[in-house]
Amino acid sequence: MNVAVIIAGGSGHRMHQDIPKQFLNVYDKPVLLYTLEGFQEHPDIDAIEVVCIEGWENVLWAYAKQFGITKLRWVIPGGSTGQESIRNGVYNLKEHCTADDVIIIHDGIRPLVDGNVLTDVIEVCKEHGNGVTSLPYNEQIFVVDENDPTTTRQYIPRETLRRVSTPQAYTFGKLVWAYEKAFAEGIGIYGSSYTNTMMVELGETLHFAKGSDRNIKLTTRDDLMMFKAYLKTERDTWLK
Repeated sequence: MNVAVIIAGGSGHRMHQDIPKQFLNVYDKPVLLYTLEGFQEHPDIDAIEVVCIEGWENVLWAYAKQFGITKLRWVIPGGSTGQESIRNGVYNLKEHCTADDVIIIHDGIRPLVDGNVLTDVIEVCKEHGNGVTSLPYNEQIFVVDENDPTTTRQYIPRETLRRVSTPQAYTFGKLVWAYEKAFAEGIGIYGSSYTNTMMVELGETLHFAKGSDRNIKLTTRDDLMMFKAYLKTERDTWLK
């Protein structure tokens, strides 16, 4: 079984809106529903779980019914951090998944997930035990001088770098082991850490899968405007 775990537990303060950004309406549809539709429409996704910001669970169930998200099976409350939210989602599946099931973790505020990206991350996970969406890094990266932060004398060759985001996939058994160990020993669960960084800190090797530049994360108002531009472009039938 392939289960999507959609993380939608954040409050979205950086968007400066009155409601969580995952529930902002864009062209009469909440952002989170665009995300869920990408998984609903993919033939390899068997079930969806959403880790939701507390107090919005019933709203989400209502939207899922309205927009035909029939694969949604579980909605559970998020934690106080991103890693706690993902852990909650993983632990909730203990009664429903086997060790070899593939769990696809994805940010609810990445609404432009590509079907080909989803297919590849699942296939890579089935072959290697995990798969993380990735892209080359196309900008030059310089290291700030420790004595003068306005200068630099060192750069990192961009050929040695990859940008990693979601979706990322792991076998369920490995996820349970990782989150139990990480929270018991305080490894890779603080700050901006995520499942991928936690796995590396636990000594795991990650395997790259395909990525897409369209897979933007809606963090600021500018991101929201870019998302709307993508949607408008898709609706422009005159474009070849």
